[in-house]
Amino acid sequence: MLLMCFAAVLLLAVLVSSLAGRTILSTAVLFLVAGFVLGPQTTGVLDLAPGSPVVSVLAELALFAVLFTDGMRVGWTDLRSAWRLPGRALGWGLPLTLVITALAAHFIVGLDWPESLLIGAILAPTDPVFASALVGNEKVPARLRHLLNVESGVNDGLALPFVMVFLAVAAGRDSLHLGELALELAVGIAIGIAVPWIAIQLERTRFFSASTKYEPLNAVAIGLLVLALAKTLHGNLFLAAFAAGITVATFGPAQRAAFEQFGELIAEGLKLAALLVFGALISLEFLAEISWQGWIFALVALLVARPLALAVSFLRSRLGAREQLAAMWFGPKGFASVVYGLLVLESGIPAADEVFHLVALTIVLSIVAHSSTDIVVARTFEGADLTPGAQPVP
Repeated sequence: MLLMCFAAVLLLAVLVSSLAGRTILSTAVLFLVAGFVLGPQTTGVLDLAPGSPVVSVLAELALFAVLFTDGMRVGWTDLRSAWRLPGRALGWGLPLTLVITALAAHFIVGLDWPESLLIGAILAPTDPVFASALVGNEKVPARLRHLLNVESGVNDGLALPFVMVFLAVAAGRDSLHLGELALELAVGIAIGIAVPWIAIQLERTRFFSASTKYEPLNAVAIGLLVLALAKTLHGNLFLAAFAAGITVATFGPAQRAAFEQFGELIAEGLKLAALLVFGALISLEFLAEISWQGWIFALVALLVARPLALAVSFLRSRLGAREQLAAMWFGPKGFASVVYGLLVLESGIPAADEVFHLVALTIVLSIVAHSSTDIVVARTFEGADLTPGAQPVP
């Protein structure tokens, strides 16, 4: 039933994709709403619960694919070409967003500090998919598109260690094994670097060479091997995926180019399937369980945390006012936050249900708000003098 529903919604998304590109209609919202309508507490077509195996497996695979393709976008060459604005957003904006969100969770909702910091780490990453009309529009200044793409490509992986550490702290002192956690993260990074590097070096020898037909499968094979080894050796899957993507982008530009379009489609398909499942976990009853303080928190997380953090980050930068406002607004809470929220729900910490409710509400409001305004904001740049943004700012 899940497969049939996904196929039907995917077909509908494809058929209206041209219209979506010209209007406020969003593919992400379509899958979210479809999940909501088909969910067990609405029509009951999909019989899913947060603890269902399909939910955790699909979320895990989707996030692995997303982080792998995210890493592909940000090889060291890309980062060196224009790093100052993304560096400000990541070096200052990400931790400030985390801190401001945590303060809101603590003082508005009343969560303890470990859970507040955890929810701050979960909601800190951004996702460009929910602002696709902005980052994919050639009329939008190149440096703004570059800033949002690099930031969203890197911040999922940077936020992950904080999510894992704060989750361990929230679970209690008795279960806090930082040594084991550090080993898991280190093993994941090591696998993510070693496997693609060895594969790329082997292809460069005189004994091996991939044909044009099979070249796009090279990175797929690398990704699957990284996934299997990380599972077997108990390394962190997500850091392994992110490190592997960066390694391929850095040492294998040919493999990266061959995989780019194919890989993006795989990741997009898994992401949309996970959004359908996520929408099925949301219902009117679910939203009604959230206190008025929780709704205020969600609005603060969207309207205050990132704008304030980036306003500080871009002080004395050369980013124009219009571009800066667009960057401050487009901090959509995306797919990584969905999966991190599900990880918390599965963890069984005392405040897991409350944290998941707050995370889910913020993501739902973000998807609706950002997916509905990206085309509007993008049109404000049409006809503007794009000379200052014609090239990424170094």
